[in-house]
Amino acid sequence: MILGIDSTTELLHLALVAGDRAWTRRIPVGQGYSHSHALIPVVDELMAEAGAVPGQLRGVAACVGPGGFTALRIGVATAEGLALTGIPSWGFSAFELRARTLRLAGVSSPIWILLDGQRREAFVQKWDKAAMTEGERCPIAALPEQIGALPWWAPQAFRPALEAVLGPCPIEVPDEGEATLQGLVTLCRERSGQAPESPLIPFYLRETDAEVNFPAASVHLSEALRQGVAR
Repeated sequence: MILGIDSTTELLHLALVAGDRAWTRRIPVGQGYSHSHALIPVVDELMAEAGAVPGQLRGVAACVGPGGFTALRIGVATAEGLALTGIPSWGFSAFELRARTLRLAGVSSPIWILLDGQRREAFVQKWDKAAMTEGERCPIAALPEQIGALPWWAPQAFRPALEAVLGPCPIEVPDEGEATLQGLVTLCRERSGQAPESPLIPFYLRETDAEVNFPAASVHLSEALRQGVAR
């Protein structure tokens, strides 16, 4: 069984995949209720629903971002913790998860995927069958120039902030929640046939508050982490 985790947004997506079977959950994580409170109990629920025990877990695939700092770290830390037991781990980006979601919904043309970057910004990446550009951060006001005439798509919760600048979203995915879960299931199956990744590295497109306010300490910490990974 492969466990899939996406904790990068206000919605926690989880999947437990065994062959052609899958058990999934999409949990809204509201203000004051951390992903950390929901993740493990919901995994236990999925295990019980599948009639499985933790010892049957054969790997974990986690979304490494971009997304909320604390939220995505919870998912990555959970995957890394499970990997310490000896099972393989794999990472995938939030862009790739949404690209799989769109492809499963029948969207095949090149498209910009726009994710909530907070602070009046968007995380953007152009996709077709694979990423066509690097992921980057862009002010919402600059999006018309950034994405040009190509169609775009964003999760429903982020669309109101975008449509004031870009107009109505040209791509509609029926039952976005279920489609996202199926995208997660697909990535679990794909990743389980690939070489494991260790450690999983969070994919950030924004500096943390600590990096902005304490740059010297940030450089020291980054160097310590680099040396730790090298060892």
